[in-house]
Amino acid sequence: MASSKEQMEICTLMGYLQDWDHGTKAVRHCILNDFINTNRGKTGPELELQFAQGASLFLTRLTAWLRLTYMVGTCVTEQLQAIGVFLSAASGHRYLVEVLEVGGLLTFLEILRLKQLREDNKQEALKLLQIIANAGRKYKELICESYGVRNVAECLAKSKMEKTQEQAQILLELLAQGNPKYQLQVYKGLIALLPCTSSKVQQLALQTLRTVQTVVKIVHPCIVEPLLNILRTIHYEVQYEDKSTPNLAESLPVFVQQAAAAKVVGTLIQESAEIAEEFLQFRVVHHLMIAMGNLDHFDSQRQASLALEHLVRTFPAVEEHVRKAMGETLYELYMINPENLYTRMDLVQADVLAANKVNIPGFDEVPE
Repeated sequence: MASSKEQMEICTLMGYLQDWDHGTKAVRHCILNDFINTNRGKTGPELELQFAQGASLFLTRLTAWLRLTYMVGTCVTEQLQAIGVFLSAASGHRYLVEVLEVGGLLTFLEILRLKQLREDNKQEALKLLQIIANAGRKYKELICESYGVRNVAECLAKSKMEKTQEQAQILLELLAQGNPKYQLQVYKGLIALLPCTSSKVQQLALQTLRTVQTVVKIVHPCIVEPLLNILRTIHYEVQYEDKSTPNLAESLPVFVQQAAAAKVVGTLIQESAEIAEEFLQFRVVHHLMIAMGNLDHFDSQRQASLALEHLVRTFPAVEEHVRKAMGETLYELYMINPENLYTRMDLVQADVLAANKVNIPGFDEVPE
């Protein structure tokens, strides 16, 4: 028989659950906020103590109400935060299992796709998906099997807020780590983001690709053209226009893309001679030299210089054309220390790089 203290705790729990069951939307909103503020950071055993060993009874109500109301946006952020209290609780793995058993994963993924929901709703859903992914490989696979990569990538591409975009980036990187069955799917999903018109999305995709590339090991040919298109777009839309109407504040995000793209190019051409050759067919030397002449962003100059150095030392034809385009003085200065060339060249030399017309045809054989 339960002690009087236990009976009192059970009565308190039942009263709490009845308040929820009979409460209006406003009442439930207050209950949610009070629960979040009171219990955030608690462990599983602490939550059980708080709820007289019946915490799952409240969690079940949360997930049920979320499934009924998320499409119309009723207290979605608060409901997700409350569920997050359970999912993030140390020694509370049972709560994760309970949420997944009632379809919580599919609900969180669906929230990312709904246009009518607010950005903060999607941020909270992404945080819960991160918790699930961090629970282990089988949970990462479960997310991917539920079209998670597509949903998260689309959320990243369509979102207008950087906080949402950054949460989506974190999740994509998590799904690529320790998930050999689906890491290539994540890799291709990131490549698919490169043609996006948002400079922030492109920047986040490039940053994540640098990390994921080391996990995937292989270089997929489909990365070449979108990567070169980023360099090409930056050249035509920014480099020429800003010479007449400089606006560094507006151009900076695009220059960050340029540096990130040059760095990814450098990584890829060192990993695969075949990919290096394919980049050459897309006039990568021409675009890297333009980036080297970008006096408004030293990291673009530095990353492009390093990428070009590998091509110069690998392909004799590249060395010949680069030497001719730069001229002997600039070329010798470049080869002494490619990484620091940007600190030593003058305005005339930068213009020579930015205005280059290098085009190297005839790459039919992969170098030894």
